[in-house]
Amino acid sequence: MARMHARKKGKSGSTKPLRSDSSWVKYKKKDVEQIIIKYAKKDQTPAKIGLILRDEYGVPNIKEITGKTVKQILEENKITKKVPYDMLALMKRAVKLRGHLTKNKKDLHSNRGLTLIESKIKRLTKYYIKTGKLAENWRYNPEEAKLLIE
Repeated sequence: MARMHARKKGKSGSTKPLRSDSSWVKYKKKDVEQIIIKYAKKDQTPAKIGLILRDEYGVPNIKEITGKTVKQILEENKITKKVPYDMLALMKRAVKLRGHLTKNKKDLHSNRGLTLIESKIKRLTKYYIKTGKLAENWRYNPEEAKLLIE
């Protein structure tokens, strides 16, 4: 798939394990869910939890073992945040860039990057309001985003 703000092809994503058989994994469904909950309480994102399970615990595919995704497990245990994780990541980038631009006012390349990031945030906001994951009156505000991140 093409990139959104560049005239290049996208990076290739990770590939699933060749074998769908995970019989060599020593963790059971309940163990994997407890590990996910433990790291979620330490404020890790679902993507980071998946990487930790893959690298440290040797779990190649969480959905194959538990039958659910990390996000679904977090929603069942009510450990999710008010704002979706992908939007939070973009908001962190925007806050960091705004801090950079306060020190470097003439950095026009970063200024354009901030515009692109904020346009992605606004597009995602529209989508999440339409799907009901955000409240109808939710709006992106850079000052509130800074408070939300910190």
